[in-house]
Amino acid sequence: MIEIETLRRYFREDKIFATAHAAERFHQRGINIEDIRNAINFGEIIEQYPDDYPYPSCLVLGKNLCGEYIHAVLSDEGSSSRIITAYFPDVNKWCEDFKIRR
Repeated sequence: MIEIETLRRYFREDKIFATAHAAERFHQRGINIEDIRNAINFGEIIEQYPDDYPYPSCLVLGKNLCGEYIHAVLSDEGSSSRIITAYFPDVNKWCEDFKIRR
């Protein structure tokens, strides 16, 4: 199980990476790395995906620097993490607190 403190440590140690594709997608959505950092630092893990391949991952709910809710999916690769995606949650797919799927 991935712990939020582990992801926070990876950010502090500059061990969070994003593929070019993932970075392009969250940039297209108006989300930058500092927004994701803020979400990790002040957010919480709301879903765990222990069977994801090639590494377990999790869904983090947090807020960007403007105070808007965002979701970020990150892996735990043992000594680093990868940002898989980040997006603004859809109110039609999530309950109003953005923690539970409809």
